[in-house]
Amino acid sequence: MENENLTIDELIEKLNELTAVHDELGELEAHPQDAAEILTEIDTLDSEQFLIIASTIPHDYLAKIILELPEKLKEKLYKLFSAEELAQITTHLYTDDIATMINDIEEMNEDMASEVMENMQTEDREQLELLRSFNENEAGSYMQTEIFTALKDESVGNAMKRLKQMKRNEEIENVHQLYIIDAQDAFVSSILLEDLIMYGRDDIFDSLDEEDINHLSVNAHEDIHDVVNQFEKYDVAVLPVIDEKGILIGRITSDDIYDVIEKHATEQIYNLAGVNESAESEEKFFQVGKHRAIWLGLNLLTAIAASLVIGLFDATIQSMVALAVLMPIVASMGGNAGTQSLAVTVRQLAVGDIEFDDAKETIIKETLLALFSGIIFAVVMGIVAYAWFQLPMLGVVIGLSMIINLFFAGFFGAVIPMLLTKIGSDPAIGSSVVLTTVTDIVGFFSFLGLATLILL
Repeated sequence: MENENLTIDELIEKLNELTAVHDELGELEAHPQDAAEILTEIDTLDSEQFLIIASTIPHDYLAKIILELPEKLKEKLYKLFSAEELAQITTHLYTDDIATMINDIEEMNEDMASEVMENMQTEDREQLELLRSFNENEAGSYMQTEIFTALKDESVGNAMKRLKQMKRNEEIENVHQLYIIDAQDAFVSSILLEDLIMYGRDDIFDSLDEEDINHLSVNAHEDIHDVVNQFEKYDVAVLPVIDEKGILIGRITSDDIYDVIEKHATEQIYNLAGVNESAESEEKFFQVGKHRAIWLGLNLLTAIAASLVIGLFDATIQSMVALAVLMPIVASMGGNAGTQSLAVTVRQLAVGDIEFDDAKETIIKETLLALFSGIIFAVVMGIVAYAWFQLPMLGVVIGLSMIINLFFAGFFGAVIPMLLTKIGSDPAIGSSVVLTTVTDIVGFFSFLGLATLILL
C-alpha cells in the first residue's frame, strides 16, 4: 500500500486533504477507500490518534469510510460513537449499507444495535426492518430501497424534472436506470438513462421502443447466488427487485454482487482447507483452535484408515525396503491430481457452470485428464525407480499403481463434490478429507498389492 512508509503526521495531513476535497468537490474526487487506507495506517502507528481523527471527520464522509475499514477498526468506531451519533451517521448511507452496519453492530452488541435503530428516522427504520425480514441468502437482504420510478403513462419530461429535483435535494445517488411502474406500483420495465435521453419530453413511457426497455427483474426471495448468475448471464450493473405480487421494492447493484462473489470465494477456500470462516474471525484462541481441531481429528481418523491398509502388507514392506521409499510418491501424486479435479469441480458448481444432472461430461473429462497424467508420470516414475533400485519390475509396479491411483483420484475428485451437492451439502466442506482418504487407500493398496503379486 502506497501509504505504508509515511509518518503519522504525513498521514494525517494526507487525510485532511482528502476530507477537504470531499467537502469541496464531493466523494467522487475523494473516494472513501483512500481515506480508509490512511486511517488503517494511522491506527497501526497510533490507535489513539485513529480514534481522535475519526471523530473529527464529517459524518457524511465517515459513513462511507466505515464501510471500507477492516472489521476490527469498524468495531472501534462503533464503540466510539453513541447510539444517537451512529443513527445520524446511517442517514448518509443507502439502505443496504445501513443493514450491513446494523448487522455488524448487532454481532458486537445486540443492545447497541437495538438502540441505534430506535434513534433512526421512522422511514429509515421501516426500510431497514424490511431488509432484515429476509433471510441472509435471499436477494431482498441485499437490495437498496432507494429507486427512481415513473408511471407508465407519465411523460419523459415530467420524470426528468423530478429526477433533477431529487438530485438537488440529495435524495438519490448513482441513478443508472429509471424503473417504469403501473398505478399499483407493479414493475413493468426499466430503461437506462443513456437511452432515455434519446426521447422527447412529451414521449410517454408506455410508448417507448421495446428494444430500449428491459423486463428483467429478480424476486426478493430468490437465492442471492442465482441472482449473481443472472448478473453474469445478462452482463448488467443493476437489477430491480420485486415481491411476490410483482411490486417493485428495490434494486440490487453490482457492488453488492461483487461482495457476494468475494464472500463465497472466501468460504470455498476456507471449506476446502477444513477451516471454519466464522470461527477464524473469533478473537478467542480456544474457539479458533476447537473448530480447526474437529477437522484435524477427522483427518486423523482417515490417516489411521490408510495406515491400516499399509499394515496389511507389513511383511511385503519388510522384505523390500524400496517399497517404503517409493510408497509416499504414489499417494502424493494421487492426492495432488485429485485436488486439481476437486478444485475445478467445486468452482464450476459454485458459479453454476454445471449441475448434477448434466455432470457426466465433467466426470469423464476429469477422469481422463487424471488418467492421461497418470500414464505420463507412470513412465517417468517407472524409469526413475528402475534407475534408482536396479529392479525392472519395481518400475512396472509403481507405474501401474500410479495409473490406477490417478484414475481414481480424477474420478472421485469430480464425483465427491457432486454427491455432496446432491444431498444438499456444501461441496467444499469435507470433500478434501474424503478425497485424501480415497487417494491414500487406493494408492497404498494398489502399490503394495501389486508389489506382493509381482515382486514376491
